[in-house]
Amino acid sequence: MRKIYINGIFYTFDKIHPIVESVVIQHGRFIDMGTTDDMLLHWKNPNCEVINLQGKAVTPGLTDSHLHLSMVADNFLNLGLTGITSKEDMLEMIQKRAKQLEPGEWLLGSGWDENLFTKGAIPTISELDYVAPSNPLFLSRICQHAAVVNSKALEISNYHPSITVPEGGTIVLDEVTKQPTGLLLESARDLIKKHIPENTYPVLKDAMRKAIQFAVKKGITSVHTNDPHYLGGLQQTYRIYDELLNGEKLGLRTNLLIDYDFLDDLRDAGMYTGYGNSTLQIGAVKLFADGAFGRRTALLSGEYSDEAGNYGEAMFDNNALYSIVKRARDLNMPVAVHTIGDQALENVLEVLDQFPSVSYRDRLIHTQVLREDLIKRLAHPSRIADIQPRFLASDFPWVQERLGEERIILSYAWKSMQKAGVICAGGSDAPVEPVDPLLGIHAAVTRKIPGEDHIGFNPIEKLSMHEAFRLFTELGAYPTNEEKLKGTISRGKLADMTVYSQNPFNMKDADELLNTQIVMSIIGGDIKYQG
Repeated sequence: MRKIYINGIFYTFDKIHPIVESVVIQHGRFIDMGTTDDMLLHWKNPNCEVINLQGKAVTPGLTDSHLHLSMVADNFLNLGLTGITSKEDMLEMIQKRAKQLEPGEWLLGSGWDENLFTKGAIPTISELDYVAPSNPLFLSRICQHAAVVNSKALEISNYHPSITVPEGGTIVLDEVTKQPTGLLLESARDLIKKHIPENTYPVLKDAMRKAIQFAVKKGITSVHTNDPHYLGGLQQTYRIYDELLNGEKLGLRTNLLIDYDFLDDLRDAGMYTGYGNSTLQIGAVKLFADGAFGRRTALLSGEYSDEAGNYGEAMFDNNALYSIVKRARDLNMPVAVHTIGDQALENVLEVLDQFPSVSYRDRLIHTQVLREDLIKRLAHPSRIADIQPRFLASDFPWVQERLGEERIILSYAWKSMQKAGVICAGGSDAPVEPVDPLLGIHAAVTRKIPGEDHIGFNPIEKLSMHEAFRLFTELGAYPTNEEKLKGTISRGKLADMTVYSQNPFNMKDADELLNTQIVMSIIGGDIKYQG
């Protein structure tokens, strides 16, 4: 059915028609746009549907260029600790949850961040044992690079002082007793995770349904998500999404990043980049080059300013990186590499420079610490800087102590990147940050935490409202080479739009974004959410 959306203020991000009043949609694509009177005159017939937006602002549908939707789904199943501001509150929530479980049942959760705690202390293993004495416990840090466990969990893993820890992982020990503190870093978490029972298929699918619907409610029409490790592998991940998106028609356009350890599965199934349709596709090969700032494992070219001798950790040496990228290139697939520190980014670029570009763009995810030479190397038509502006609101001011005055100048440097010609796409890395592009846009524009009264951290790097929205609309199509298919309100493109309660481009204060509601999420011309 033909649909005509009228009486809106459509910010198209199309240079030919930057603002229009009305759009016409047929077969899920835009076929015309202009004034309301003209569109009704030329296109209205007895079989078409007319939707009156009553003066509301509209943009192309919002895209989250990097998140973990399966881990968002986990919050519908397990204990959510995001935003907790004290160790005491965390322990209280754990104790309450433990009382709801049967003895021996796993207590799982995620989202804690000791940088938000008033005293910055992580619960000790004895404290965790006290609040969850009868349940093995595994709680992931918000960055997903660390976790805390209790003694029950260590018992199940058959822990002993000489246990072999996976490469790159650390079981943190008490300096005096040399006993585990309960904190596991990086791959050491796998010692516990392999003993956690998997959720049944119906449970996973139901949680994913809720996560998809939640994303659409936030105005998101497309996501790029990394899930196979959390959804039972390549085939089951694709099956869940296929049934929910192509079967149940939930609408959210989804590009699946596939972890490098599933490369053989991709080859055997013939599921290469681009496999699927405009609703569900296989994307790039995902891997990590370093860790994160929270535990000082992001790889830097100079030592951490607040910890002498610590440069962070490389997940792979350059030979191993080369091997993984070569395997991806043998399948004509791009890579998407987690690179937070400048040395991690340099290492990855050194490897990528040895390979010709493929049909799809490579992604450098996060790119938080930069140098002038690295920005120049990022400014390449076949490379994407996959950035998460909301990180700034969570990482400042404490990250300044990690990096020091000199490095902080070119950290979270989105304006400098754009000026240099770097293609940047905006995401959340949810559940590390909330599933809410408006929060990311707010951070890009203000460079401060909501409610703070200052001009922003390194304000020279602020983006305009238009530039920030572009990260989450037009540029969100670039990582998957779909810029001719979606991302702007243009003739022939997929009819994905987001409608707002307030006009973001007329705001006197960007903080008004925080009170802006999503009125509609429209995917392929169909209203998939209406508030």
